[in-house]
Amino acid sequence: MRSRARILLDKSSEAMLAAVEVYNKPAFTYREESFSVLAVNAWELLLKARILELDGNKLAAILEYESRTKTDGKPSQLLKRKRNRVGNFITLGIFKAYDRLTNDYSDTIAPAVRQNLEAIVEIRDNAVHFFNKQLPVVKCIHEIGAACLKNYINLVRRWFGVDLSRNGIFLMPLAFMQPPSSLEGIVLNGEERHLLEYLAQLRTGDDDDGTKDFNVAMTIEVRVRRSKSVDAVPFAISKAPDALPVMLQEEQIREAYPLDYEILTAHLRRRYTNFKVNAEYHSRRKGILEKDPKLCHQRLLDPAKPSGIKKPFFSSNIIKEFDKYYEKAVAGEPAKPVSAG
Repeated sequence: MRSRARILLDKSSEAMLAAVEVYNKPAFTYREESFSVLAVNAWELLLKARILELDGNKLAAILEYESRTKTDGKPSQLLKRKRNRVGNFITLGIFKAYDRLTNDYSDTIAPAVRQNLEAIVEIRDNAVHFFNKQLPVVKCIHEIGAACLKNYINLVRRWFGVDLSRNGIFLMPLAFMQPPSSLEGIVLNGEERHLLEYLAQLRTGDDDDGTKDFNVAMTIEVRVRRSKSVDAVPFAISKAPDALPVMLQEEQIREAYPLDYEILTAHLRRRYTNFKVNAEYHSRRKGILEKDPKLCHQRLLDPAKPSGIKKPFFSSNIIKEFDKYYEKAVAGEPAKPVSAG
C-alpha cells in the first residue's frame, strides 16, 4: 500500500504532466494560463508530499490550525484544525508549505526555487483574473515555465529518487510556434507591463546558466547528442562477501532513508523537550545508530565517484531510537517552529 506522501507525489506529477501537455498544444489559445494553474497545483502537492514523507505520513503535518474560542469569546492558546465551508480540514497553501519545510524541518531549498514559484503564482493570478497574450509576455512565461519545470524535476529526483526526466517532459521551444516575423509596433497594456516588470525584478543575472540545478527563469536551446545514463544504483544490505547483492533504484533508497542530518536534528528538536545538539547527541547518533544499515545509509554525493564524499541519510525509524534518551513533548499539539540554532 502506497503512503500518503507517495500518493500526493503521484498526483503532483500527473498535474505537472498535464500542464506540459496543455502547454505543448500550439493551437490551444489558453495554453500559458492553463500551464500556470496546473503547475502551481503540482508544486503545492509536491511540497505537501515532502512534508508528509519527513513527518511519518502524519496528516496533521499539512493541516492549517487556528485558535480555539473561549466561552467569553476571547481566543485561546489551544489550537484546533481549521475547516472549510463544507466541514473538511484545510491543508497548507503553497507558500505556507514551503515555509514549513524550510523553517520547521530545516529542508534546504535554493532561493531561486522560491523566486520562480512567486513568478509562476503571479502569472497564475493574472491568468485567472485578466490576461492578454502579446508575444513579449508569452516569451517571458516560457522562460519562467521552463525553469519551473526544471526545478520541479530536480527536486522530485532529490527528495523522492524519482527521475521524471526519463519521461521526456519539456516545454516546446518558441521556435516551434511560428511567432510573427516582425515585432515592431507591439504595445503592452498596463497589466501586461506591470507583470513583465515584476517578473524582471525576480530574475537573477545568471539565469541562463544551464549547469545550475535551479533557476528563476531560463532560455532554452535544443540540441541532439548521444547520452548514456545509469538507471540503477548498486546497493548491498550486508557487507558479508557471500551476501546476495540487491539492486535498488534511487527512488527506493530515498523512500527508505528520507532524512539527512539537518532534517533529523530539526525533527528531534520538535519531538523532545530536553533535546540538545551536543557531543552526547553526536556520540549516540554516530556510535551506534549510523552503523546500523536498517537505520542509516551512507550515500555517495556523486554516484559516479565510488571513492568520493559520502553523506548519511536516515530511516524514519531512527527517531524512535532516541526515545530511550529524551523526553517527548506533549502528544497532540501541532508542531512548533524551530530555530536553526
